[in-house]
Formats: sequence, structure tokens, C-alpha cells
Amino acid sequence: MATATPLPISVSEYLHTSYRPDCDYVDGIIEERNLGELDHAAMQGALMQWFSQHAREWGIHVYPEIRVQVSSTRFRIADICLVSRQAPREQIIQTPPVAVIEILSPEDRRPRYAQRLDDYRHMGVKHIWVIDPATRKGFDCSSRDWIETSHFVVSGSPVHLDLAALFAAIDEDHAR
Repeated sequence: MATATPLPISVSEYLHTSYRPDCDYVDGIIEERNLGELDHAAMQGALMQWFSQHAREWGIHVYPEIRVQVSSTRFRIADICLVSRQAPREQIIQTPPVAVIEILSPEDRRPRYAQRLDDYRHMGVKHIWVIDPATRKGFDCSSRDWIETSHFVVSGSPVHLDLAALFAAIDEDHAR
């Protein structure tokens, strides 16, 4: 049985439609995202907590699941988006964020993320981090490479993340 090719929709229709959960919009096509499992949710919650407790001190806003307009015909939903407090207040992020953090789900593969990460780079995002809860590894994808790291840093700022400490906090929280 053949599957139907999705029909393109306009940017306006995408922006005026509610999706649960929210979806990416790529050149007229709605793309669903993988999420909803415990490891993804626990990591997202821990990231929110870590960055939120330092947000004022570091001069950032922390937004989960926010639409980021990476081009005139593309919108990505970032798992975590760090935005400068000096950036304009935008309902849909159009100013390059300080950092974007994506959390892999079990179904996600690197090739599937290539275009997504390129979209962030073309927008001008300087710090793009990917975390894989299943393997407990982090990757700095700010360049085209996936550079494994356990410590993320926004150069020239106090913004940082110690991934080993974050996993330890998640483990401690789930042991209770």
C-alpha cells in the first residue's frame, strides 16, 4: 500500500494551526518530532532547571519547545533555546539564539538531524548542542562535525553545562 505524499501548506496556515505536540515546518511540509519518552523529558526538565537557576546571572532567557524561524520557509521547534536577555522579545524566535540544545529520542539518527542542525547554523546560531540520553553522550554540533564533549561552553560568557553532573542529578532524582 502506497503512502500519501503530504500536501504543502502555507507559512500562514502553519502559524495559525495548533499542533500537539508542535511540529517543524520545512518548505511547506509539516514534520513531526520524536519526543514523549521519560529520558527525553527528564533531560529536558533538568536542562530547564539548570539554565533557569542561572538565567538572570548569565543574562539569558530559557525556552523549551519554542518555534525558531530559521529561514522564511522553515521553522524548527528547539528542545531548549537559550536567548540573550538583550535580544528583542519575539513570540517566534527570529534573532539567532545564544544556544540551541536538541535532545535525541531513541528513534533519532544523526542523518535525520543533519538538515535541522544546518538550519540553525545558517540562521547564525553559534552554539548547537545535541544530547543523547540513551548513550549519555553530548555533542557540540556548532560546526558540521559531531564533537563529543561532556562540558558545553558559550565562548565569551559564563554560560556552561557539565553533562556528567546533569546526568548525576537526574539519576539521584530518579533514585528517590
